[in-house]
Amino acid sequence: MSPETDSTLCIDRSWTSWYGAHGGYVAALALAAMREHLAGRSAEADPVRTMGAHFLAPVDQRRLHFTTHVLREGRRTSMSSVTAVQGGAPVLTGTAVFGRGGSGPAYADLPAPPAPDSDACPQLTLPHALAAYAAHLEIHPADDARPLGGGEKAELLAWIRFADRRPLDTQTLVVLADALPPALFALWTVPRPVPTAELTVHFTDALDSGPAQQWALVRICTEHAGSGWAIENSAIWSTDGRLLALARQARAVREGLHTPRETGPTRPARTSTDQGTLPGHGPL
Repeated sequence: MSPETDSTLCIDRSWTSWYGAHGGYVAALALAAMREHLAGRSAEADPVRTMGAHFLAPVDQRRLHFTTHVLREGRRTSMSSVTAVQGGAPVLTGTAVFGRGGSGPAYADLPAPPAPDSDACPQLTLPHALAAYAAHLEIHPADDARPLGGGEKAELLAWIRFADRRPLDTQTLVVLADALPPALFALWTVPRPVPTAELTVHFTDALDSGPAQQWALVRICTEHAGSGWAIENSAIWSTDGRLLALARQARAVREGLHTPRETGPTRPARTSTDQGTLPGHGPL
């Protein structure tokens, strides 16, 4: 096991979702910490193939401390772990697998669903009190399903891009995998908390040659729900129909509507530490 590395930052309150910071964004920062640690040990980090995160507690705007380890460093495959601590208690643990490309069979059997072009789809604005993070995104539903629309199927499909038009890399895909409301919202007419307990994102080789264009077609669907838990799958495609990533998450389904705490204005928080960023981009 390699020596650990540490980094500290604060997440802007504009990334709030319900009671804490948006889970996909926190997971993306954890992936960035692992990638930067690995890249610091060699000329260049291999592409990330999968990233998993367990969310132990909500994250707020206090100092967030990441500690990363390289668990294995091989010629073709490396593995890393990360722990995030806030207020003296762990709030996230995660792992990632990095692996360089090579020769091998190619197979694809998950085509993008039929959808109008993004500019032909109306823009959806999510309630700020429930999803302040959505101000960083443009969400254009690609079919008739809507959150809290009282539909018959637990599935949402939408074109999504970042408001600052950033390209799609592995860190931004982690955010997009968790960007849509829980698919159960497509069935309901009244919101309730459905926090993520675990999120795993698998990346295809589509990004090995570089980031994709700004827009991504994102589908999230609930595969099963019961006893206060739900299993959801997400898929992300590029504008030219390439599968970019697949994700699965376990969610806790809470009873009743609990009013989220006040998130305040979305201007950057005043702090002497670094604001949370995704590598290669400015603060979000």
